[in-house]
Amino acid sequence: MNLVITKAYISSDGVWFMDVFNVIDRNGNKIRDKEVIDYIQRRIENNPSFAPSLRESVGVVPTEEHTVIELTGTDRPGLLSEICAVLTDLHCNVVTAEIWTHNTRAAAVVHVTDDSSGCAIKDPSRLSTIRDLLSNVLRGSNDPKTAKTTLSPPGVTNRDRRLHQIMFADRDYERIEREGRGALRDRGKRPLPHVTVVDCVDKDYTVVTMRATDRPKLLFDIVCTLTDMQYVVFHGVVKTVRTEAFQEFYIRHVDGFPISLEAERERLVQCLEAAIERRASEGMELELCTKDRVGLLSDITRIFRENSLCIKRAEISTEEGMARDTFYVTDVTGNPVDPKIIDSIRRQIGDKVLNVKHNSSLSPKASQPTTIGFLLGNFFKARSFQNFKLIRSYS
Repeated sequence: MNLVITKAYISSDGVWFMDVFNVIDRNGNKIRDKEVIDYIQRRIENNPSFAPSLRESVGVVPTEEHTVIELTGTDRPGLLSEICAVLTDLHCNVVTAEIWTHNTRAAAVVHVTDDSSGCAIKDPSRLSTIRDLLSNVLRGSNDPKTAKTTLSPPGVTNRDRRLHQIMFADRDYERIEREGRGALRDRGKRPLPHVTVVDCVDKDYTVVTMRATDRPKLLFDIVCTLTDMQYVVFHGVVKTVRTEAFQEFYIRHVDGFPISLEAERERLVQCLEAAIERRASEGMELELCTKDRVGLLSDITRIFRENSLCIKRAEISTEEGMARDTFYVTDVTGNPVDPKIIDSIRRQIGDKVLNVKHNSSLSPKASQPTTIGFLLGNFFKARSFQNFKLIRSYS
């Protein structure tokens, strides 16, 4: 619903839990619309959680309205352009899509329809052809991780959640030390998140603390990762201060035990860092708004490729016949894009069609992260959970 969480208090004990969220809209205003409030309440009370099993590589899922294609492979310049060109040749129209890149890996969830009927593609033979040809595109690298191809079982879940699951299954959190692949250089150009995992011996929890640049959906990304890694949050605090976000969670594994091995702590740190970085805005943000047509995305991404732009992240959508796409781009070396190149592309596409919304290379640098203590330390020392419930209820 594009609401922003500024603070949160999370606590559970036995079969009871109480979560408090302070939310505002994207403009910083309090939510006063009763219909919006009622809608939130209905969704929270009635919408059961659904978390399908992890799936990998290339999956094609038919639904009534569109076909969902899931891809993962080694990132390289021009990869999205090649994928879009294949889909256009196969008479597939991209309705919505989201593409993430992280640590030399790329993942995408793409919703397509048949360009003639506007409906989902259900023919098994055609679906198999789409899967095979897209797999060939992903095999453009010698990396064996790109060779996996699977036909995903039916299932519907949040698109962002699926991207986290896809990249987690692809082990994008593993640190790449090959300087030539550009992973370390990319990480050095933006403030890194600061994650610590320590023991809370007195209360038999593992304490996870995070400090990172604040952005939309940061809490969502963290909780998705903790859940997919089979951890349960018992207590937590979330706080934002200007452009920074602080999060602290007291967790245990689903078997009821805290983390006991150093290797598991290190893996959790890596996975949470990856969850924070996957959606981090990198490079210049370009917004495309124009009348939709078959092959539009293929043409746009081809122009980007021909002008040596590398797409780090993309959000593709169509609404009422209009294409509204957002691209985050750098040059092929990961450096900021020359404004002259953007001006040339805008003249080619249309000045009113493509706009520069944000350039992260011009953003002020965040302060250096420091180790933060237990935000809930006083709570555990001075109050029982029962007292905490009463204090939060009446404050």
